[in-house]
Amino acid sequence: MVPEINYWAVLLATASSMLVGAIWYTPKVFGTRWAKLANVDMDRPGASAVVPIVVTLIVSFITAWVLAGASSIAWHFYAGSYLWAALLTAVILWAGFTAARFITHDAFEGRPTSLTVLNIAHELVTLVVMALIIGVWPPAGTV
Repeated sequence: MVPEINYWAVLLATASSMLVGAIWYTPKVFGTRWAKLANVDMDRPGASAVVPIVVTLIVSFITAWVLAGASSIAWHFYAGSYLWAALLTAVILWAGFTAARFITHDAFEGRPTSLTVLNIAHELVTLVVMALIIGVWPPAGTV
């Protein structure tokens, strides 16, 4: 079975991750705290965010695409609301893959717990927003 995917929703979910990141890492939200905890110098001369932004865009598209496919499979399995299937899938995938891997790597790298919490919270918000978009805009013919 190939899961049905609404690629317009995937593209919008990809864009949403960029918006969430732009808000999250604004100095007035969590940007200053994150930079301090991660030892990132936001004012280093000659620093360019172009490559990280392009990488983030590509990875966000892959994340949204996988979430859309997994949500479709979950909706077929559980039936019911496509929105709830997408949200539940996002939270399960976040807990089982994203949060678990961040916690493991950060523990071995000796990163501050507050940085880990800040990063996994950002990922949860990003995935929930993606799931909302994918969930309210299911593929044609599924609901």
